[in-house]
Amino acid sequence: MTYIPISPNERDEMLKTVGVKSLDDLFDAIPKKHRFPELDLPPALSEMEAAALLGEMASSNENVREHMISFLGAGAYNHYIPSVVDHMLRRGEFYTAYTPYQPEISQGTLQAIFEFQSLMTNLTGMEVSNASHYDGATATAEAVNLAFAQFRGKRKKVVMSPAVHPQYREVIRTYSQGMGLEEAGDDASVNPESGPEAIIPLIDESTMLVVVQFPDFFGRIYDYTKLIEAAHAKGALVCIVANPTAMLMLKTPGEMGADIVVGEAQPFGIPLWYGGPYLGFFTTKKSYVHKMAGRLVGETLDSRGQRCYVLTLTSREQHIKRERATSNICTNQGLLALGCSVYMSALGKSGLNQVASLCYQKAHYAASELGKIKGFKVHFKESFFHEFTLQCPKPASEVNQYLLENGIFGGYDLGRDYPSLKNHLLIAVTEINSREEIDTLVQVLKEIDNG
Repeated sequence: MTYIPISPNERDEMLKTVGVKSLDDLFDAIPKKHRFPELDLPPALSEMEAAALLGEMASSNENVREHMISFLGAGAYNHYIPSVVDHMLRRGEFYTAYTPYQPEISQGTLQAIFEFQSLMTNLTGMEVSNASHYDGATATAEAVNLAFAQFRGKRKKVVMSPAVHPQYREVIRTYSQGMGLEEAGDDASVNPESGPEAIIPLIDESTMLVVVQFPDFFGRIYDYTKLIEAAHAKGALVCIVANPTAMLMLKTPGEMGADIVVGEAQPFGIPLWYGGPYLGFFTTKKSYVHKMAGRLVGETLDSRGQRCYVLTLTSREQHIKRERATSNICTNQGLLALGCSVYMSALGKSGLNQVASLCYQKAHYAASELGKIKGFKVHFKESFFHEFTLQCPKPASEVNQYLLENGIFGGYDLGRDYPSLKNHLLIAVTEINSREEIDTLVQVLKEIDNG
């Protein structure tokens, strides 16, 4: 975009309109001693010098594409992204567009969002999807808002598994401040290593929502059907925080009977990007659509009988209902939702299945080899998808530091959130990790044991 400054005549006309004679007069309200403070700035640089300096600064960042091998996951995963995804995202028709408030003139953007919604409902086994949220944690917190609205505040208990991402649980607590909610399941009295059966006794007639993760934060795979049946028997809703890649291989949350399925869609075509922006998906049953936060695109026919797209049920949103809105979320990650849709469409069902299969097989190869190293052990016995918990003979921080010195991003230090797992790493393996990289990880960890 080219910056076009105003002309002197336009400037004078603007000053005349606001009732002053000069630019200096605009600053009369600011005390003179504060108008032009001395700034401790270095000498000005030319464009060429500035570009060289910024390039030098950027080169200090080590990334997984050029410098490092990564086995770090815990909610953000390093997958291969076909070039067509970035190509589509950079097209001006999408790159400059904002979520439309006048949908009749934004049919392309609306159709892209509609396709994203359709893909997400097929993926999760649910009936409706919104246009996305800021990230997986936000989407999970919005599930709590939906349940609160569904029960009109008459139920105020949320049962959260301790195996739900710790940061997601923190966001839920932030969102629910002032709502008077009772939270159970992830406090100190609950063993974080227990399975879903441990939280069933916590569900009662005051419970509005049960939140679990699939696979859970430790990488374990559980069938939540019995838990969901127990929750429904008490009249509560169930939200499953799901990894989208895993849903290509495993039983879908919809098949288990979940009421709400949310998660982080970053694995589908979105780079790690040093932590964001990411893309939260939110799907649910049709019966809860009026309580669902965020944008919703629908398909209809115009006056000529042609297919078209509209923002529908917008009376749920903040800009319409203000303080009575379902949520304060009234936008979405439209560009990233497009990237997710392009990724899924480009790979197709067979390609996505292949990605999931490679993740599964490579992770199990890594777990098998790492478990053979003296002092190391795969901690949990349960089945896992592409992430597993590795017990280390030394503090996890020391292990990660040694790996970093050898060009490897190690796993997530579980001791940061779970004191009972202070010497444990959460190792993530995706289709992008080659056998040679896994063998390198094994060899470096053998050196730690020997050193």
